[in-house]
Amino acid sequence: MGATAPRTSGLAVPLLVLISGIVATAGAFLGSGVIGGTPVAEAAGGWLNEDSTPLAPASGAFRIWSVIYLGLLAYSVWQLLPAQRRSGRQRLLRPWAVAAMLLYAAWIWVVQFGWLILSLVVIVALLAVLGRILMLLVRSGPEGRADALITDGTFGLYLGWVTIATVANTSAVLGAGGFDGFGLPVTVLSSVVLAVAAVIGVATAWRSGRIAPALALAWGLAWITVGRLDGGLESTGTAVAAGIAAAVVLVAAVVVRARAARRMNAGDGR
Repeated sequence: MGATAPRTSGLAVPLLVLISGIVATAGAFLGSGVIGGTPVAEAAGGWLNEDSTPLAPASGAFRIWSVIYLGLLAYSVWQLLPAQRRSGRQRLLRPWAVAAMLLYAAWIWVVQFGWLILSLVVIVALLAVLGRILMLLVRSGPEGRADALITDGTFGLYLGWVTIATVANTSAVLGAGGFDGFGLPVTVLSSVVLAVAAVIGVATAWRSGRIAPALALAWGLAWITVGRLDGGLESTGTAVAAGIAAAVVLVAAVVVRARAARRMNAGDGR
């Protein structure tokens, strides 16, 4: 008897993924103020704007969302194709993808209502979901170049950006609550947090072998540097620390990828 053909998933869950992608994109427009909502930078008492805390990235950092939105929409459509509906990898990923997209929309709404502490709870949950997605993607491996770009690339960027966004959101909550940093100089405390973010980025690259999370994290860290050198809350020390953290994360990811490529080439040569 021949091998049994892979089972094709029904349309219910793939369509839910598509709807979730549309909802997340609509949330993005709401958060930008385009469709009547309050821009995120102005919501929640302004604690999420670029000059609210030492760890807030400059506004240019948020351009990465356009790439992530396009990636999520592309994934939402692509996973509907018959070949992807037969993919065991996509079957495992879809529920988590739905959670990742709906949690972002929830974050936008929470911020619109000015619930800053709840926004931190939501974004931490989103970070955990994206971490789970990365684990699933690493365990299964991409099924071709399109899968690597659309699935791994999109969710990798999403994870990297949400990592730095969580840092900024936490800083905003602490700032709004009057946290004084245990009396430590702002530069010292910021440098410690940025070092932790860099360690997380390096560990993620090492364990996953993916470069996309590092690219997004380094992007966010670099824009913290920009924000602290040119804005209403200047801090040269924090800017230098953020720049070093960005470089460390990026170099580590490149080294990991290069080592993986060498191992693959060595295996092909046997």
